[in-house]
Amino acid sequence: MRIMHISLGGCLSAPPVKYGMTEDTGGHIAYVLGSAMAQAKLPEVDEVTIVTRLFDAPELGAVFAQAEEDIAPKCRVVRLASDRAEYLEKGNLVGELPSLQSALLETLEAMGEARPDVIHAHFADAAELALAARERFGIPVIYTAHSLGAEKLVPREVPSAELKARIARETRALAEADAIIASSRDEVERQIPKLVSNAEGRAHRIGPGVCVQEAGDAARARQMLGGFLRDVNKPIILAIARPIRKKNLRRLVDAYASDPTLQERANLVIIAGLRDGLGQGCSERDAVIADLFDGVDRHDLWGKVALPRQHSAQDISDLYALAAEGGVFCNPAFHEPFGLTLIEAAQAGVPLVATQSGGPSDIIPELGFGALIDPYDTASVTRGLRQVLIAPKRELAARQAQNIARRTYDWTAWAMRTQRVMEAVTKVPEIVVTGDVRYDHLLACDIDNTLTGCRNSARAFAQWLGREGGIYAFTVATGRSVAEAQRVLTEWDLPTPDTIVSSTGTEIWRREGSGFTLCENYAALVTQDWDAQAVRAALHGTDVRFQPVYDQRRWKVSLFGATSDVSAIEARLHQAGASARIIPSHEKFIDIIPVQAGKAAAIRFEAARRSMSDDRVIVAGDSGNDLDMLSRFENAVLPANALAELDGLASVYRSPLKHAAGVLDGVQYYRTPQPMLMAGE
Repeated sequence: MRIMHISLGGCLSAPPVKYGMTEDTGGHIAYVLGSAMAQAKLPEVDEVTIVTRLFDAPELGAVFAQAEEDIAPKCRVVRLASDRAEYLEKGNLVGELPSLQSALLETLEAMGEARPDVIHAHFADAAELALAARERFGIPVIYTAHSLGAEKLVPREVPSAELKARIARETRALAEADAIIASSRDEVERQIPKLVSNAEGRAHRIGPGVCVQEAGDAARARQMLGGFLRDVNKPIILAIARPIRKKNLRRLVDAYASDPTLQERANLVIIAGLRDGLGQGCSERDAVIADLFDGVDRHDLWGKVALPRQHSAQDISDLYALAAEGGVFCNPAFHEPFGLTLIEAAQAGVPLVATQSGGPSDIIPELGFGALIDPYDTASVTRGLRQVLIAPKRELAARQAQNIARRTYDWTAWAMRTQRVMEAVTKVPEIVVTGDVRYDHLLACDIDNTLTGCRNSARAFAQWLGREGGIYAFTVATGRSVAEAQRVLTEWDLPTPDTIVSSTGTEIWRREGSGFTLCENYAALVTQDWDAQAVRAALHGTDVRFQPVYDQRRWKVSLFGATSDVSAIEARLHQAGASARIIPSHEKFIDIIPVQAGKAAAIRFEAARRSMSDDRVIVAGDSGNDLDMLSRFENAVLPANALAELDGLASVYRSPLKHAAGVLDGVQYYRTPQPMLMAGE
């Protein structure tokens, strides 16, 4: 396979890259380089080409005026010339898109049979070029947004014409891309559907890796900071970000200044890009740097705060090593789409304090240690820093988080998972399965701990379904979102289903091409008598705890709570006149959904669409949010690992086998004619 990436903004070249040398030379450059170099190492990949913009700016480096540059074996950069020759910030690239598009199409024409099999566009400007290439040459397009303009919208404030145009380009890219790759659940489940609701069915959450390769040396970091700090032996609070307003670095200075305990316990080190002095960058960059200096001066923090103007890649590794010795890494951004520096810090053993807006709300819970903060509240930033710096068993928790980060965020793993997405969008389209295709049975299974839980039995299930695929319309019925369902199925090498009943039976997504499309007819059905806002209002003022924002769906309000909490919630909803069903599971989750919804309702809807009676449906599940379907279909399977909350179920087949092996055993049980009992037996 031949892969092409398109990334137009910033200074993209072979590593090491001087991150922060311009406003647009940041995390997305690390993402593109890390992903491309990892893909080039895969045996099934023949070549990876990164297309970027050519410009002439000797002060930034002569390489950027070079038409081609080798990055690694099987990996190169190709630079396209546009109408203007000078370096341009991202906001000024829009006017160059027509000439860049022409240059790309000419380049692809000249490549002939060596044209890429798939194009991966980074940001919406690159997607404009990629979609033009698809129209001309039929090359499938994968899109990564990195940062969406809609997140910059301020309530009751009229957006600029530039921002409106950007959002329009991003909306088109999300609507038309063959597949979307994103890094966080917030991006996949909240940000993307807000612009294009159906795009979630083509979106894949694949965690990136990091590009820090050299081991750090804390002693070198202390030496580097010696000219700034009075006591270099203190731990450090470390922040690394481009000097732009949305990174909210001044609030970090103010939070540090507000707490004498923090100042006594740790120094503050802020790496805000690269600069040769003051007043030499763009207006925003200069204003941010001036604001940082003002904060340090106003609060008399000299000797406690370091603001180095230059740094190398090795310096960053050294600072991570120093921060790992009793310190903390802080990202106070107003919104952070993902946060590659967070992963770099975590993999170096540094605990995290980060904004609750965006990717960190995924990362920190996944790592199991750290603090989420309100980026608009200085006191919240202060509390988060203190909480992590003085946490009990801090070193052990940091080591455990480090191990999780190293396992979870890896470019090789990213490349392997992305390869599956690319293979799906490049293969010859199959005949679309519709409701007119006649299967003998519909098999609906929960995912977590029903199909997953044992690798061997999951593999056996996949092999069995490969043989029996013409008999069973395979459906998964899960509490997860459609994107998370796809992610888990991929991680467990389970088959792609015909249908995904997601979000506790409130959504039906059908396979279409390489993605899934929401069933609007079912959506219209469950919308009847449903008012999510009324449900939330009814619970206002109670001590219920809501699950994270990305777990709240159009037809689902999700809480933390046990079965014992259901009666009080039920009474509150009844008092408010809010119609809903309450689904508890695992003794820690509660979903509130429309009266018309549920796993059983969705499965019955799908069976009816295929003209199947209930006795042609086999269902399998292991927890409380499966009770609905397990109690309403006569062919129900409980694997041996089913939770005690299902013990009261009658008329189900209880397999002696666990996980997917139990599902297979149950299917075999219902497909084998059972002996009839005579009266009196």
